[in-house]
Amino acid sequence: MPFADLTDVRIHYSLTGTESAPVLVLSNSLGANFSMWDPQLPAFSSRFRLLRYDTRGHGQSSAPPGPYSIKLLANDVLRLIDALHLDRFHFCGLSMGGQIGLWLGLHSKDRLQKLVLCNTGAKIGTSESWNTRINAVLASGMKDVAAPVASRWFTPEFQSAQPEIFASALKMLESANLQGYAACCAALRDFDLRNELHSINVSTLVITGAHDPSTPPADGRYIAEKIPGARCVELNAAHLSNIGDADRFTSEVENFLSA
Repeated sequence: MPFADLTDVRIHYSLTGTESAPVLVLSNSLGANFSMWDPQLPAFSSRFRLLRYDTRGHGQSSAPPGPYSIKLLANDVLRLIDALHLDRFHFCGLSMGGQIGLWLGLHSKDRLQKLVLCNTGAKIGTSESWNTRINAVLASGMKDVAAPVASRWFTPEFQSAQPEIFASALKMLESANLQGYAACCAALRDFDLRNELHSINVSTLVITGAHDPSTPPADGRYIAEKIPGARCVELNAAHLSNIGDADRFTSEVENFLSA
């Protein structure tokens, strides 16, 4: 897979699909890399020019010293788009990726066509909870954090039915870059767009997971109620709804972007 050398970071990405198709950018959750979107790859690549990338500090992208901010991570997206000579684009982000989408919706509406916000919140968690996680990761590594995080990504029923997917997700978390993970935790800790959602003027779909303990459906409904004209759908999934309820997720996103 190719890399883009931006000013202060090296971004690992994949660009598939025909050049004439509309561009769709997929943005991963905290602790994941762009392989999390594998369930959507066949369908999306047939209809879109699909850009997946590893967020700064994740996967094979570089991890410059932190802390990071959602603004910084969102500007990485814009710089990557420019480096690839792309123009306007759809954006679909999950959790941390959803917060990146919120920032883009507020500040870069001239570049966005449609926005899909998945399993995310205008504010996620508390400063105390994020600082506790940052300190735990930097002190002891990802091993102790990975298992409880992975257990929130999928329902118990999914974990039992798809043990290989759960094991792969756990391995991905355990191998995450410590400094990059902690720096992105700080970005989520400091992000709060609750009072600015009403200013987003982009066609928006919000996706929630009925069994998501990290960003419960109420978080998604709040976003949809505040963004003018936004629609909210609830899937039978936990936090990684694109995997936990993959077929319906794919269908909902395709129908929204193609309407």
